[in-house]
Order: sequence, then C-alpha cells, then structure tokens
Amino acid sequence: MLSRLFRRSAALPKTVPGRIPDGMRVYAIGDVHGRLDLLDALLTRIDAEDAARGPAERHIVFLGDLMDRGPDSAGVIDRVMRLAKADPRVRLLIGNHEEVMISALEGKRDALRLFHRIGGRPTMHSYGLSEAEIMAADWDELAAAFQAAVPPEHLAFLKSGEDLIEIGDYAFVHAGIHPDVPLAEQKVADLRWIREPFLTHRAALPRIVVHGHTITDGVEWMTGRIGVDTGAYASGRLSALAIEGDERWIVDVEGAPSDAR
Repeated sequence: MLSRLFRRSAALPKTVPGRIPDGMRVYAIGDVHGRLDLLDALLTRIDAEDAARGPAERHIVFLGDLMDRGPDSAGVIDRVMRLAKADPRVRLLIGNHEEVMISALEGKRDALRLFHRIGGRPTMHSYGLSEAEIMAADWDELAAAFQAAVPPEHLAFLKSGEDLIEIGDYAFVHAGIHPDVPLAEQKVADLRWIREPFLTHRAALPRIVVHGHTITDGVEWMTGRIGVDTGAYASGRLSALAIEGDERWIVDVEGAPSDAR
C-alpha cells in the first residue's frame, strides 16, 4: 500500500534562485493529516529555531490537508485555528481534503461518500463518533451526526482558508499549478487537486511553487517547485520548508507511523 502512496523524492541542489522580502521568515508546513502529535513537536521545534535565528517577521503557511487518515484531525484543526486567531501571519491553504470535508458538512452526499473513502472515518472518530455509530448509520444519518459533531467554528475556519499565497518569488499552493496557465487564472480545482502535468513539468514556472498533496519520501527539490508532503500519517515524518532571504532549509520531526487510515 505505501509503495503506491509514496514517490521517491528528487534531491536536487537547493540553490535555485528565489528570495522573499528582507525581514521575513516563512515556514511552510506540509500535509498534517491528523497527526497532532507531530504537529505539536514541529511547532515546538519551529519556535526554538525561529528564536535562535534572531528577529524576523515570522509567517507560517499550512499547505492544506490538516485532516483525515491520522488519529486526531479535530485536534489538529483546533490547534491551527487557535494559532491563526492569535496571529494573522498564520495562514491556511485549502487542500482537497478540506474541500471534501467542507462539502460533506454542507450536506452533499457524494462528498460524504468520498470523504469516507479517502480517510474521513478517523476524522469522524476524532470528533467523537464511534465506529459502531458510523457502521449503524445510513448516509443521511451519518451526515447529520457528523454535522452535529463538528463545531461550527471549525467549519468556518476551514472555509476561510486560501487557495494561493504569493510571497516574494514563491507561490504556496496545496497541490500545484497548471504549468500553462498564468497564476492569476489558475482553476481552484488544479490548485487543490492537480498532479499532472505539474509534477513532471521541467521548464520555468512564474514562481517557485511550494506545495504538498503528493507524498515523497523526503522533501522534493525541483527546479520550479518544492514538494513538502512527506506522508506524516503513514511515515511518521512531518516536514516544513523554511525560507529567509535567498536561503532555504528544512525543519522536520519524526515519530511512529499512525495506525489510523
């Protein structure tokens, strides 16, 4: 199963030109997928590293897919929501899993079925729905139970996320961009779901694209893009790309793989 989920990362030189404005430091966190334990550890490491590097305006960009597959999606959403409320420089991108969860909570039955299929069951567990309740419910009953279990502020927070964030020479998105379309004209579906032709594109892009969505066994450094989804729920590794000026480096943590899927 894992061999189908993971791509081998490309370890190319980290010297592709690109910079952010002076005085800023950006941490882009890859797909968390319900791993609150890893997120807490990574945020602690980021806090310590950020302090050690000296004064800068710190920005944290969550690349999307906070939920599903891992064991504590409710805890992850709550943690990120509280961070963003306390600091407007903490921002969330809407990933495909956010999109599906939002649609499921808005009563779209097809979305609830897809949510269930792509790892939403552990998310329901994290909001207090038991396995017995899930198994006994029909789709309408399950939709009602899930809607009742999720705090309205969680849904509002997820819906407030962004699709594209541009900082300096970088564009932060969940999945990627269509290489042949200007940034201002990108389709939301591509920003949240695309794999090809983005992943195999080798020519220049309008920005260096920092993204999640496609799991690799390490942060993937390509000429026009940097992939930061290291499969936290399955690998036990959660990664962040850090950027300051024209410098880039990785901050990550490792723990045990999750039993939830």
